[in-house]
Amino acid sequence: MRGVYLIAIAICWLVSAASAQKFMTRDARVSFLSEAPLEKIEAINKSGSAVLDAQSGRMEWKVLIKNFIFEKKLMQEHFNENYMESHKYPNATFKGEIVNVQNVQWKKDGSYDVRAKGKMTIHGVERDIEVPGKIVVVGDKLNISSEFKVACADYNITIPAVVRDNIAKEVMVRVEATLVPLNR
Repeated sequence: MRGVYLIAIAICWLVSAASAQKFMTRDARVSFLSEAPLEKIEAINKSGSAVLDAQSGRMEWKVLIKNFIFEKKLMQEHFNENYMESHKYPNATFKGEIVNVQNVQWKKDGSYDVRAKGKMTIHGVERDIEVPGKIVVVGDKLNISSEFKVACADYNITIPAVVRDNIAKEVMVRVEATLVPLNR
């Protein structure tokens, strides 16, 4: 009987430990910057979502394209209608994993350099990418950040000749998010 009791406690502990290994957010900040000789274009989206399984390092991120906010409304309109065609391609996604997940001590406060590898889909085009990132563990929260470049041509985003000098061929993307334990 004592053995059954110990096994039951062990199973409960494993289940609770496994559930504590998943983290999520619905307010990830994704911003981009296009710096071209004639114009600087910036936009931010504060409603990205992400789920991370700390044990395996697997993660999924999703950003609604229409939620990018620009300083100028006309830029926002052109971005959605002409370049990103957000009515046809409403989301940008990343599905992948942290390749050096073993370097992160999930239960110990600290800062950990990581690399994420997976498939990013933008404008209906899926591509393999690998990007650097940082995970800062603070208590039971994870602060995640990454910065990387995205080439418009890689995702079939066409820039009309008339504004080609106003938009950079590559845009700098920055991701910042605080993930919290996923509650069952």
